Amino acid sequence: MGRKQDTLNTEFTFILPRGLIDSQNRVHRHGVMRLATAKDEIVVQQERKVQENPAYSVLVMLARVITRLGSLNSVSPDLLEGLLLHDIAYLREFYNRINQQGNVQIPTQCPHCNTQYSVELKLAGES
Repeated sequence: MGRKQDTLNTEFTFILPRGLIDSQNRVHRHGVMRLATAKDEIVVQQERKVQENPAYSVLVMLARVITRLGSLNSVSPDLLEGLLLHDIAYLREFYNRINQQGNVQIPTQCPHCNTQYSVELKLAGES
């Protein structure tokens, strides 16, 4: 009998509802976000801009965990300052979902037969 190997998905794809417009007027919507680590939390707290303005921690954390966004070579907090609030809200919800549950599934229950199962909740902007 073979032993089932434990695996952990640490990266999740997403599609921004509106997208980030870069300096060349290109829209970047497709991205990949990885799970946050303890080091991410520490680095965010050490960031000078976060110490001056704690609200900036969202952008610093998102810049650390977004590993790909469209065709951009890198993602920085300064770059994310250009996101529309709708996209920031989307990314915060996506971040919370994958870091609290470890997946994009939500538990649910059939109202007729009470069977419990998981479904993938689609956020605005996901297709």
